[in-house]
Amino acid sequence: MNRQLIECVPNISEGRDMQKINAIANIVKTVEGVQLLDVDPGKATNRTVITFVGEPQQVIDAAFLLIKKAAELIDMSSHTGAHPRFGATDVCPLVPIANISMEETVRYAHQLGKRVGDELGISGYFYENAATSKERKNLATVRSGEYEGLKDKLSNTLWKPDFGPEKFNKSTISSGVTAISARDFLIAYNVNLNTTSSRRANAIAFDVREAGRVKRIGNPITGKKALDKNGEPIRIPGKLKAVKGIGWYIEEYGIAQISYNLTNISITSMHEAFDESDKAATKRGLRVTGSELVGLVPLKAMLDAADYFLKKQQRSIGISESEKIKIAVKSLGLDDLKPFNPQERIIEYVMNSKASKKLIDFSVKDFAEETASESMAPGGGSIAAYVGTLGVSLGTMVANLSAHKPGWDDQWEYFSDWAEKGQKYKNELLFLVDEDTNAFNKIIDGFRLPKTTEEEIIIRKKAIEDATKYATEIPFKVMETACNSMEVMLEMAKNGLQNSLSDAGVGALCARTAVIGAYFNVRINAKDIKDSVFAEKILFDAKNIYEKAIALEQEMMAIVDAKI
Repeated sequence: MNRQLIECVPNISEGRDMQKINAIANIVKTVEGVQLLDVDPGKATNRTVITFVGEPQQVIDAAFLLIKKAAELIDMSSHTGAHPRFGATDVCPLVPIANISMEETVRYAHQLGKRVGDELGISGYFYENAATSKERKNLATVRSGEYEGLKDKLSNTLWKPDFGPEKFNKSTISSGVTAISARDFLIAYNVNLNTTSSRRANAIAFDVREAGRVKRIGNPITGKKALDKNGEPIRIPGKLKAVKGIGWYIEEYGIAQISYNLTNISITSMHEAFDESDKAATKRGLRVTGSELVGLVPLKAMLDAADYFLKKQQRSIGISESEKIKIAVKSLGLDDLKPFNPQERIIEYVMNSKASKKLIDFSVKDFAEETASESMAPGGGSIAAYVGTLGVSLGTMVANLSAHKPGWDDQWEYFSDWAEKGQKYKNELLFLVDEDTNAFNKIIDGFRLPKTTEEEIIIRKKAIEDATKYATEIPFKVMETACNSMEVMLEMAKNGLQNSLSDAGVGALCARTAVIGAYFNVRINAKDIKDSVFAEKILFDAKNIYEKAIALEQEMMAIVDAKI
């Protein structure tokens, strides 16, 4: 069964005392299996966003300990900061990451809230998807009145807490209350302005955020609120959906910002929020100077931003992931206020940094030395995949050079599409470099299984057979991918930058080598498969790919020879 993962992003009301912040954040490390991904303090807001991930029950245990520690170390009666807040652990959202539904995540949020109320005596509310009523779904509504208004709030029967004591007590004075939710991945995103006016920043926030602004009669600022037939204020919607936002002044940086919560990045992305803010700022005589991410961001959000800005520049989007990240950082101005380190801010990179190193992470020198060692892996299959990676990388390079050639501006999209295809083939082959070694190791693991009883012998034989089939399928996939990748080199030889004909030719030769090398591995592994039907089928298909690659290489060489 695939591992279930949820992320927890508690916001604590302390952003200045690093000793307290570290004591609170590091408590999650005491729970086995939980990874602390990020700790992002803000002095002006006096608030820290903490991010950790793990299996559901582990995360619940870690969140409980964090809320307990925050209540011990933070005194809300003396707290001040620019951000709305009403508790030591102000909010504690749970976010489904992998193999878990929102409904299941809601159940874990309710479990955490009950435990916090029963065992810690801390009151609180459920919001977003965990809300117990539609009136409590919006965090801004739940947190209205903030810490200073808690005494009146808790005495109001309409605001009876969802968990914990129902009255304002000694514990509440110190720790405040906590809001717990289950929600989609939210990006906390601030846009920087060349002004110190929080009022003007707010005006832009009202232009952009979904809730917009209240309609007024006469003067748009001081006029009387326009009401509907039910006596509720009429609102003028903002430009973007799934966006919450307010303007504020950040003394730490000496500028005003628009602070957004992008609650569903599939509806409104970072780059859309940035661009709309820029348009609204320009209309008001202001300028956006950059932006700031609070906490972590999914890799896809950064890559989507890069593609957006590259297309606006009429540049190829078939460039490497690392180059796209640079484009996104510079286009969004994420390094405007302080350095932006992708390895520390992109969630996939942070998680990968804590995983074991892969072959593709080795330097060329280290990869060669690892291959030359007395270890049996990496072997021919991994090397074939690596050679294929280099081949299609050359073809992709020619496509990108062609997309950027002066005088070919009307063809940039055509070459960009081919570069994108090349990048996809490259990424598939990079995965197969490590997977071929993993497949070989599965066979070794099978042979290491015990064989003392008849049942153990049966289990061991099946494990070896399954592993051998997989170890045959992986080089077959290398063959298939490397052969298909030759279309990129062939197209570039025909229509790409002619000064790079030799590069396209070398790319095709590498792809052909990858196909032949992987074919050897298919044949040598298939001979140990007991399932003759499976073995015959994969060998037949592999031979066809082998012959196709030879023919493509000959066609390619004829074109290159003729043109050179």
